Amino acid sequence: MNLILYTAIMRHPYSTVKNWYNEFNRGRCSIQDESRAGRPKSVVVPEKINAVRELIKQDRHVTYREIEASLDISMTSINKILHEHLSVKKICSRWIPHNLTNAEKKARVDWCKEMLEKYIQGTSKAVYNIYTGDESWIYAYEPETKQQSTVWVFQDEAKPTKVVRGRSTSKQMIACFFGINGHVATVALEQRRTVNSEWYTTICLPEVIGEIRKKQKNRRIILHHDNASSHTSTQTKAFLTERKIELMGHPPILASGDCSPNLRCKNEVKRTQYEELSTLR
Repeated sequence: MNLILYTAIMRHPYSTVKNWYNEFNRGRCSIQDESRAGRPKSVVVPEKINAVRELIKQDRHVTYREIEASLDISMTSINKILHEHLSVKKICSRWIPHNLTNAEKKARVDWCKEMLEKYIQGTSKAVYNIYTGDESWIYAYEPETKQQSTVWVFQDEAKPTKVVRGRSTSKQMIACFFGINGHVATVALEQRRTVNSEWYTTICLPEVIGEIRKKQKNRRIILHHDNASSHTSTQTKAFLTERKIELMGHPPILASGDCSPNLRCKNEVKRTQYEELSTLR
C-alpha cells in the first residue's frame, strides 16, 4: 500500500492525492469516476441528427456556426452528422446559359478532341502562343457571388439552378486577354454601348497585340475568341490576316470568357464594390 501511495504522490499533484485521501477516509471504496451532469461523450444521436436535418430544410444557407449556436453541439459533431449521417454537401447553383442540341454537343466534343490532338495534349510548345480573350460587362456592384449562393443539398435531391442575379445599373464593358502565363491586357470600351468591328480592330486588338509583341516583334500569336459578329466580320478577318494572327477556331455557343482565366477574373471583380469603374482598367 505504501508503494502504491508513493507512486501516486510522485505522479500526481499533492492536492489531487490529498483529495483522494479524504475521500477514502470518508468511506469511499470505488476508484471509478462517479456519474455527473454535463454534455454526453457523443451528441451524434438520432435527436440531434433530426434537428440538423430540420435546420437545413428550413434554411439551405445555414452555416456551421448557426447550427452550433442553435443546437449547442461541436463543429466536429456537426461535420460528422452532415457528412456521415445525412450525406449532404454544399454546392453552388448551376447557371445554364444555353440548352445545346445533340449536334452542338457533338461539335464541341469534336473540337476539343481536335485541339487535344493538334497541341499534343497540351505538351506542344505552341500553347505558349495561344491567347484567349472576351468582352464582358463589369458592374460597379454585384451583391452575390457563387460562393454566397451555396446551399445544402441532400444526396437524393436535384442540384439547384439560378437564373437572375441582382446587379447595379452602373457598368463598364471591358475586354480581357490571357495567355498561358497569365493576364496580358484589359481594354475598356470607352463611351460605347456595344462592341463592333471598328473598335475591335482599331483599338482593342492593336493594344493587345502591342502588349504581346512588346519584347518580340515577330512573336507568333494564336488567337482564341468566340463567334461574336465583331470577331467573325470581314473587317476583323482582314485585320488578323494582315497582322499574321492565327485563329484557334471555336465550337458553337461557347464564350471564350467561360474559360478559366477570364472566369476567375470576373469572379474576383464581383467581390468588390467600385466607386469609380475607371479603377477596373
